[in-house]
Amino acid sequence: MAVSDQSFDNTYDVVVVGSGAAGFATAMGAVDEGLSVLMVESTDKWGGSTAMSGGGLWMPNNPLMRRERIGDSREDALTYLETTVGDVGRATSRARKEAFVDGIADFVTTAEKFGLHFVRSTDYPDYYPELPGGKIGRAIEVEPLDAKALGPWRETIRPGLPLPVKTDDVWLLARAWSTPGGFVRGAELVFRALGGLVSGKQLVGLGNGLVTAFCKAVVVDRGVPLWLSSPLDDLIVQDGRVAGVRVTREGRSVSVRANRGVMLAGGGFESNPELRRRYQGIDGNPSGNPGNVGHPIEVAARAGAALELLDDAWWGASIAPPTGGTATFILSERSMPYSLMVDAKGQRFANESESYVDLGHHMLEHDKDGAYWLVLDARAMRRYLRTFALDPRATRKMRREGISVKASTLRDLAAKIGVDQGTFRATIERFNGFARSGVDADFGRGNSAYDRYYGDPLVRPNPNLGPIEKGPFTAYRVVIGDLGTKGGVVTDEHGRALREDGTVIEGLYAAGNSSASVMGRTYPGPGSTIGPASVFGLRGARQMAASGA
Repeated sequence: MAVSDQSFDNTYDVVVVGSGAAGFATAMGAVDEGLSVLMVESTDKWGGSTAMSGGGLWMPNNPLMRRERIGDSREDALTYLETTVGDVGRATSRARKEAFVDGIADFVTTAEKFGLHFVRSTDYPDYYPELPGGKIGRAIEVEPLDAKALGPWRETIRPGLPLPVKTDDVWLLARAWSTPGGFVRGAELVFRALGGLVSGKQLVGLGNGLVTAFCKAVVVDRGVPLWLSSPLDDLIVQDGRVAGVRVTREGRSVSVRANRGVMLAGGGFESNPELRRRYQGIDGNPSGNPGNVGHPIEVAARAGAALELLDDAWWGASIAPPTGGTATFILSERSMPYSLMVDAKGQRFANESESYVDLGHHMLEHDKDGAYWLVLDARAMRRYLRTFALDPRATRKMRREGISVKASTLRDLAAKIGVDQGTFRATIERFNGFARSGVDADFGRGNSAYDRYYGDPLVRPNPNLGPIEKGPFTAYRVVIGDLGTKGGVVTDEHGRALREDGTVIEGLYAAGNSSASVMGRTYPGPGSTIGPASVFGLRGARQMAASGA
């Protein structure tokens, strides 16, 4: 659509659609460049899927590593990306990979200048650490901080885990009462939380911590306006250039001029069943922001933007949602010993401990519509923390609805979950043999440092394997879940939206899950969503500043 200059209600240099990591990084960059910026959020909560996430950023060869003299290099990072991601389309071009790697230092140092305090997740491996260029400890995250510093904005943050947890805590907390290291880390978390309470602080970490740090730096400290409940209606195009946006605010249509550019950072379309069925063939079981319905992507497409990777997502296994609830994404629970996953026939089909995207792809390829079960013996239930079983009310509901099933024998369990008893018995016997030998001859569970990260080092000879033999036995129904869709607007190395012919749509940018991911169809390391979202958000802002009015 087009409007005259006189009909704009507001004017800024930059308009950012969305309030997750990509949006905040863009706003931060705009402020750093001396530009005026407006952020608009479609829902009544800010923070996007980032607020609900683990909050890690995968940042190879980052400044923290260099300060601590941890070996990494641009060459290793690019070698690893070429090996894992490869070339699956325009989003994964060499130029975009280089732009991501080369933009990391700028993002980290700029964010630090704005008051964000990062620490390394020192023990967290890349998801394929044995491949060329793979490393351990490339992810970074913010230190837990006081949410009270947000003032009134604290009331409208999208809810996440309200505890001062760090990404690098999670692997140990899962075994807080089964290993000395887990117990110590659990005690550290308790003291960290109590210390905050005693000092009158409300410490938050993970994704809530990251967006809290961003919001304080950009909105609270530097006065960037953030309009909630202001969904994007359309782009305003003048003379072939995106000149602004039209949003609905307080019940009326408002036009906002963007002198330098519009950044689409409003997430993917995981909460839009119609688009999911169209592009992915499933309704989906998302764990991300319920406000991510894909409208920014559709608006960009109407303006001529090319789209890519719409059939893919940040897949993974999730515990099936109870009635009226949402699916629960599972991480460490898949890797702990004395457990395995089976399909509707009672057979294993993949390495349960592999990267969640890989497991999600294997579930899709194996049986998109079939039932899956996570089976645990009594030791797994007793020794390890299960995030999906922390709420007693939800646990009771899962039992009532058959999502959680318990039996004193494996024979009875097979009957209750509806798998062939003979096949199930053979699967268990074969798996138990692998557990005793320490070698998963079928799928290689425990071969990678990534697998072992979430294992139990006290279980030998393989920390990810343990025989399924001590009852009572429990099974949880598992579905194909995701952390968001990964397809969207095709952009160049500066975050500029491209047409099908490769030309730039002047004034239009995209980052985060509104853009097609530079990570292609895989997930190289922890924070491979938020890391590129932040880097390309900042790069987009730098490009807007360089482009002039």
